[in-house]
Amino acid sequence: MTLTTTAVLVPLLPFLGSVAGFLLGRRAPGFVRPLAVLPTLATAALAVCVAVGQGGGPATDVATRLTPTGSIPIDLALHIDGFAALIGVLVGVVAACVQIYSTGYLRDDPRYPSYAALVSLFTSAMLLVVYTGDLMVLLVGWEVMGICSYFLVGHYWETEAARAASLKAFLVTKLGDVPFLFGIFALAADAGTFRITGILGKVADGGLHHPTLIALLLLGGVAGKSAQFPLHTWLPDAMAGPTPVSALIHAATMVAAGVYLVARLLPVFAASAAALVVLAVMAAITMVGSGLAALAQDDIKRVLAYSTVGQLGYMLGALAVGDRGAAVFHLLTHGAFKALLFLGAGVIIHAAGTNSLAAMSRMGGLARRIPDAYWTVTVALLALAAIPPFAGFFSKEAVLGAAEHAAHGQAHGIPGAVGWTVLISGVLTALLTAAYATRLWLLAFNGRGAEVPDHGKQPVVMNAMLWVLFVPTVALGLAGPYLPTWFDGRSLNPALTTSVVGTGVALIGGLVTYAAWRHTSARAARAPLGAVAVAPDAAPGLAEELAIESHTPAYGGIAGAPDPADPGRVLLGPLHRHAAVGFHLDAVYSALFVRPVRAAAQLVRFLDREVVDTYVRGAGAAPRWLGAAVRRAQTGNVQTYLGALLAGSLVLAVVAVLVATGTGA
Repeated sequence: MTLTTTAVLVPLLPFLGSVAGFLLGRRAPGFVRPLAVLPTLATAALAVCVAVGQGGGPATDVATRLTPTGSIPIDLALHIDGFAALIGVLVGVVAACVQIYSTGYLRDDPRYPSYAALVSLFTSAMLLVVYTGDLMVLLVGWEVMGICSYFLVGHYWETEAARAASLKAFLVTKLGDVPFLFGIFALAADAGTFRITGILGKVADGGLHHPTLIALLLLGGVAGKSAQFPLHTWLPDAMAGPTPVSALIHAATMVAAGVYLVARLLPVFAASAAALVVLAVMAAITMVGSGLAALAQDDIKRVLAYSTVGQLGYMLGALAVGDRGAAVFHLLTHGAFKALLFLGAGVIIHAAGTNSLAAMSRMGGLARRIPDAYWTVTVALLALAAIPPFAGFFSKEAVLGAAEHAAHGQAHGIPGAVGWTVLISGVLTALLTAAYATRLWLLAFNGRGAEVPDHGKQPVVMNAMLWVLFVPTVALGLAGPYLPTWFDGRSLNPALTTSVVGTGVALIGGLVTYAAWRHTSARAARAPLGAVAVAPDAAPGLAEELAIESHTPAYGGIAGAPDPADPGRVLLGPLHRHAAVGFHLDAVYSALFVRPVRAAAQLVRFLDREVVDTYVRGAGAAPRWLGAAVRRAQTGNVQTYLGALLAGSLVLAVVAVLVATGTGA
């Protein structure tokens, strides 16, 4: 089988599995799980074969004309280079783990057939984005992912939180897709083609006339899909969906698509210094803001969601300083440990019966109850905090090293201010990341109180997938020295300065958080026990999200209650209340956009009912009244008709005489 044929099968197999799942889900329920798992496993295996066949060598380009469209044709094109090959492996492996994990996690869910089919379609759409060489075909996969995310986030549609979250995810990402679509058209018009290779060739020749405009338009879609400031608010709310969906979205699909696009078209962005500055500022605000917000969240999945937002900021920061290799390296390692964290969170939630870290902190023995999740999640949190020798350390230091390189003016065409912006925000984010990772671990696995209730043993497949993802979480960082041949040839080895600084601030963040936890725990132990009220600054919709995920009453009725041993409250101080609600950005959007749109809708409704409908009703009432008057005259009495005829004739005669007299005078 040739490399091209194998590459075609990679996105095709999950698509066929999805179609079969939709058609046979109800008619033949016994085939649902095989149709979900086997095509995805085959896809992962074929993606590995494509990567081995590509081997970091010259790109494979194959295209056939889809349809004549005038001056700019659309091609069914494959573009497989080392970058696409490795991302394809990431998507295939994570999707396979999610599908297998879901067979246990959703084993009693009556909507599992449609869920599994949508996950397969989601996977196929992302692989289409990765392997295609034409921007219009990429746009198809881009939009299909948005539709799939709407249905998957809203899987528990009977709850208000899930319905609101799915609609919010769809609308916010579509808001970014509008400028993205115009950016694609403007780019194709400038380059004369939708083919990525043709566009990059045009950029190399200096042929783009409006690089800044094009880059900024494309960044709108990137900010929406990859959840970057100011369009990041949909991602934390998307945690209302099933945990395996969160793992898929955060690790390998949807949010990775925006980073992939910028990396693929990096020369387009690098052609505009203004676009690089905007990208760096956007990444910096996203990194720091998400780190502060994660430190204040009570829902374990929302902590991980804000973590994803921040790590995506790292990737875009690396792209802002012109290092595609560092960005993609972090994308790969992040995909491994973030998928592990979310799937591990699913096991934790299953065992604890709640999403709430405040509730878990009052449970004893949770770590002993789920040893597989305890050890694997602990290592994944160390990787997230960039503690050596785990994978996250190598990739994050590659990003910081690239930023330091650019800050000293050693990156061609990259403003020094961009480098300093990414470097300073990256180091500060490393401190915050270690702090919220330590906080999550302390509250989830070091609770003090009654023994955690027994919610049943976790299915074997759920624990097995944790150990599968454990391997790349530990070892993937060692691949750094070999990856430059797959990308741009730049070294991905950690730099001494940034390694010392980055690891140092991470250790400081973890130790300070631990000290704050010990202090607050001791103070809480001396406080009298009593009823606990719901936190006034708890995130909106938290209770609904707990009910969605656990399907059980909250532990002890205290889900969402403030935890007196929470170190996040000590570290953030008065900022905690604002960080817990995402710095009120949703409230700002509600005031600036939601309320005016609703008011305009109410006005249109009033005008339609009270003005337009009045004319419509009047147009119908006038003939009705005239008909009623005429109907009254139709009495059937001949004498009445003759009398009316004579009276009318008399009136006409009098009028005629008066007119004649007036004319004669």
